[in-house]
Amino acid sequence: MTASEPSDVAARPIHVTETLVADVALGSVPADLDADRAVTELYATHYRSLVRLAALLVRDIGTAEEVVQDSFVAMHGGWRRLRDSEKALSYLRQSVVNRSRSVLRHRVVVDRNAPKPPPDMPSAEHGAIALLERAAVIAALRTLPARQREALVLRFYGDMSEAQIADAMQISKGAVKSHTARAMATLRTQLERDA
Repeated sequence: MTASEPSDVAARPIHVTETLVADVALGSVPADLDADRAVTELYATHYRSLVRLAALLVRDIGTAEEVVQDSFVAMHGGWRRLRDSEKALSYLRQSVVNRSRSVLRHRVVVDRNAPKPPPDMPSAEHGAIALLERAAVIAALRTLPARQREALVLRFYGDMSEAQIADAMQISKGAVKSHTARAMATLRTQLERDA
């Protein structure tokens, strides 16, 4: 103790609870002390159980702690409006549940509106292979007889039905099937031979 400090004054408290107890012991009870003392006691007694409750609801310890802290802050701010201080714990539990619901609703909205990642871009190698394959198919198509090539192009590139192809080529559906089957067999043979 230094010469400037009076010897009859107790050591300065360093914890919130100690401050409240020291203020009461000294007889100076400010208007907000009732709220401070009550919320501090609730905090010391029920904080962990409320965090466990919130963690079960929001499935995240950090968020659960924030929810509980916000509930205690709200209770402290509204202590004077609390009609029955015996129901303070019930109020806190309800506040924790409501705030947890808000967190979960917010997560749903964020997840629903999250930007979708851009599609994976094919590699340059993939693009080169695709060009080579396309060039090989086009070269093989050019070797087919005209009717077979027309039937195949209308079927797979024009995405037409057999009836539509028959109408466009002015042939029967059976002839469309025959031209398409022969063209596919020829293409398969040529592409397997060139590969």
